[in-house]
Amino acid sequence: MTYLLLTYLYESYLGQFNSEKFEIDSFTQVVAKQAKDVLLVFGQHVSIVLNPNESAINFVFNKKYIVRIIEGCNGLSVIILFISFIIAFSGKRKTTILYIIGGSILIHFFNVLRISFLCFLIYHFPKHQSLLHSVIFPLFIYGIVFLLWIIWVNKFSLYASKTAK
Repeated sequence: MTYLLLTYLYESYLGQFNSEKFEIDSFTQVVAKQAKDVLLVFGQHVSIVLNPNESAINFVFNKKYIVRIIEGCNGLSVIILFISFIIAFSGKRKTTILYIIGGSILIHFFNVLRISFLCFLIYHFPKHQSLLHSVIFPLFIYGIVFLLWIIWVNKFSLYASKTAK
Protein backbone atom coordinates (compact mmCIF):
# COMPACT_ATOMS: atom_id res chain seq x y z
CA MET A 1 0.00 0.00 0.00
CA THR A 2 2.86 2.38 0.84
CA TYR A 3 4.45 1.81 -2.55
CA LEU A 4 1.20 2.60 -4.36
CA LEU A 5 0.61 5.75 -2.31
CA LEU A 6 4.16 7.08 -2.73
CA THR A 7 4.16 6.25 -6.45
CA TYR A 8 0.84 8.06 -6.86
CA LEU A 9 2.23 11.11 -5.05
CA TYR A 10 5.39 11.02 -7.17
CA GLU A 11 3.41 10.72 -10.40
CA SER A 12 1.22 13.64 -9.26
CA TYR A 13 4.37 15.68 -8.67
CA LEU A 14 5.66 14.80 -12.15
CA GLY A 15 2.28 15.71 -13.63
CA GLN A 16 2.97 19.35 -12.75
CA PHE A 17 5.59 19.51 -15.50
CA ASN A 18 4.62 19.82 -19.17
CA SER A 19 6.43 17.11 -21.12
CA GLU A 20 5.23 18.60 -24.42
CA LYS A 21 7.27 21.71 -23.56
CA PHE A 22 10.15 19.48 -22.40
CA GLU A 23 9.90 20.72 -18.81
CA ILE A 24 12.08 18.86 -16.34
CA ASP A 25 11.09 18.33 -12.74
CA SER A 26 13.06 20.32 -10.21
CA PHE A 27 14.42 17.29 -8.35
CA THR A 28 16.02 15.90 -11.51
CA GLN A 29 17.56 19.32 -12.11
CA VAL A 30 18.98 19.33 -8.57
CA VAL A 31 20.45 15.84 -9.04
CA ALA A 32 22.05 16.85 -12.36
CA LYS A 33 23.54 19.97 -10.79
CA GLN A 34 24.88 18.00 -7.81
CA ALA A 35 26.44 15.40 -10.14
CA LYS A 36 28.09 18.21 -12.08
CA ASP A 37 29.33 19.80 -8.83
CA VAL A 38 30.93 16.51 -7.73
CA LEU A 39 32.99 16.40 -10.90
CA LEU A 40 33.88 20.10 -10.59
CA VAL A 41 35.29 19.39 -7.12
CA PHE A 42 37.65 16.91 -8.77
CA GLY A 43 38.78 19.49 -11.32
CA GLN A 44 36.83 18.15 -14.28
CA HIS A 45 35.49 20.50 -16.94
CA VAL A 46 31.76 19.78 -16.97
CA SER A 47 28.52 21.61 -17.57
CA ILE A 48 24.84 20.82 -17.80
CA VAL A 49 22.48 22.20 -20.44
CA LEU A 50 18.73 21.82 -20.79
CA ASN A 51 17.96 19.65 -23.80
CA PRO A 52 15.78 21.64 -26.25
CA ASN A 53 14.31 18.51 -27.87
CA GLU A 54 13.22 16.37 -24.90
CA SER A 55 12.71 16.45 -21.15
CA ALA A 56 16.35 15.90 -20.33
CA ILE A 57 19.49 17.62 -19.17
CA ASN A 58 22.57 17.17 -21.32
CA PHE A 59 25.77 16.45 -19.43
CA VAL A 60 28.78 17.97 -21.19
CA PHE A 61 32.23 16.71 -20.26
CA ASN A 62 35.28 18.53 -21.65
CA LYS A 63 33.03 20.28 -24.21
CA LYS A 64 31.69 16.92 -25.43
CA TYR A 65 28.08 15.74 -24.92
CA ILE A 66 28.25 12.55 -22.87
CA VAL A 67 24.84 11.60 -21.52
CA ARG A 68 21.37 12.92 -20.92
CA ILE A 69 19.93 12.93 -17.44
CA ILE A 70 16.20 12.23 -17.34
CA GLU A 71 13.61 11.86 -14.59
CA GLY A 72 14.43 8.16 -14.23
CA CYS A 73 17.98 9.06 -13.17
CA ASN A 74 17.00 11.11 -10.14
CA GLY A 75 16.71 8.15 -7.76
CA LEU A 76 13.28 8.98 -6.35
CA SER A 77 11.72 5.74 -7.58
CA VAL A 78 14.53 3.83 -5.85
CA ILE A 79 13.92 5.80 -2.65
CA ILE A 80 10.19 5.04 -2.89
CA LEU A 81 11.01 1.33 -3.15
CA PHE A 82 13.37 1.61 -0.17
CA ILE A 83 10.81 3.42 2.00
CA SER A 84 8.05 0.95 1.08
CA PHE A 85 10.20 -1.99 2.19
CA ILE A 86 11.17 -0.34 5.47
CA ILE A 87 7.54 0.43 6.29
CA ALA A 88 6.50 -3.12 5.36
CA PHE A 89 9.01 -4.42 7.92
CA SER A 90 8.71 -1.54 10.33
CA GLY A 91 10.28 -1.26 13.72
CA LYS A 92 9.78 1.25 16.49
CA ARG A 93 8.25 4.44 15.10
CA LYS A 94 11.19 6.76 15.85
CA THR A 95 13.75 4.24 14.58
CA THR A 96 11.73 3.64 11.42
CA ILE A 97 11.42 7.36 10.67
CA LEU A 98 15.10 8.03 11.32
CA TYR A 99 16.18 5.05 9.20
CA ILE A 100 13.93 6.16 6.34
CA ILE A 101 15.37 9.69 6.46
CA GLY A 102 18.97 8.54 6.82
CA GLY A 103 18.63 5.80 4.22
CA SER A 104 16.95 8.14 1.73
CA ILE A 105 19.75 10.70 2.14
CA LEU A 106 22.34 7.96 1.73
CA ILE A 107 20.66 6.61 -1.41
CA HIS A 108 20.47 10.13 -2.83
CA PHE A 109 24.15 10.73 -2.04
CA PHE A 110 25.24 7.49 -3.72
CA ASN A 111 22.95 8.14 -6.68
CA VAL A 112 24.61 11.51 -7.29
CA LEU A 113 28.03 9.83 -7.07
CA ARG A 114 26.78 7.11 -9.42
CA ILE A 115 25.78 9.67 -12.06
CA SER A 116 29.06 11.57 -11.66
CA PHE A 117 31.23 8.49 -12.00
CA LEU A 118 29.10 7.13 -14.82
CA CYS A 119 29.62 10.33 -16.81
CA PHE A 120 33.34 10.27 -16.06
CA LEU A 121 33.71 6.64 -17.12
CA ILE A 122 31.58 6.99 -20.25
CA TYR A 123 33.77 9.89 -21.32
CA HIS A 124 36.93 7.82 -20.85
CA PHE A 125 35.51 4.44 -21.93
CA PRO A 126 32.73 5.15 -24.47
CA LYS A 127 32.79 1.60 -25.84
CA HIS A 128 31.60 0.34 -22.46
CA GLN A 129 28.66 2.74 -22.14
CA SER A 130 26.03 0.02 -22.34
CA LEU A 131 27.71 -2.16 -19.71
CA LEU A 132 28.32 0.79 -17.40
CA HIS A 133 24.83 2.27 -17.73
CA SER A 134 22.75 -0.90 -17.87
CA VAL A 135 24.65 -3.29 -15.57
CA ILE A 136 27.42 -1.89 -13.38
CA PHE A 137 25.80 1.26 -12.07
CA PRO A 138 22.28 -0.14 -11.52
CA LEU A 139 23.96 -2.96 -9.62
CA PHE A 140 25.76 -0.34 -7.55
CA ILE A 141 22.66 1.65 -6.52
CA TYR A 142 20.44 -1.39 -5.98
CA GLY A 143 23.27 -3.04 -4.06
CA ILE A 144 23.29 -0.08 -1.65
CA VAL A 145 19.52 -0.38 -1.20
CA PHE A 146 19.78 -4.14 -0.66
CA LEU A 147 22.46 -3.66 2.03
CA LEU A 148 20.30 -1.05 3.77
CA TRP A 149 17.38 -3.49 3.70
CA ILE A 150 19.50 -6.32 5.14
CA ILE A 151 20.75 -4.08 7.93
CA TRP A 152 17.21 -2.93 8.66
CA VAL A 153 15.67 -6.39 8.81
CA ASN A 154 18.50 -7.85 10.89
CA LYS A 155 19.05 -4.95 13.31
CA PHE A 156 16.04 -2.67 13.60
CA SER A 157 12.76 -4.12 12.37
CA LEU A 158 10.32 -5.78 14.73
CA TYR A 159 11.07 -9.05 12.93
CA ALA A 160 14.73 -8.77 13.89
CA SER A 161 13.98 -8.61 17.58
CA LYS A 162 11.74 -11.70 17.36
CA THR A 163 14.19 -13.85 15.41
CA ALA A 164 17.48 -12.65 16.89
CA LYS A 165 16.71 -13.69 20.44
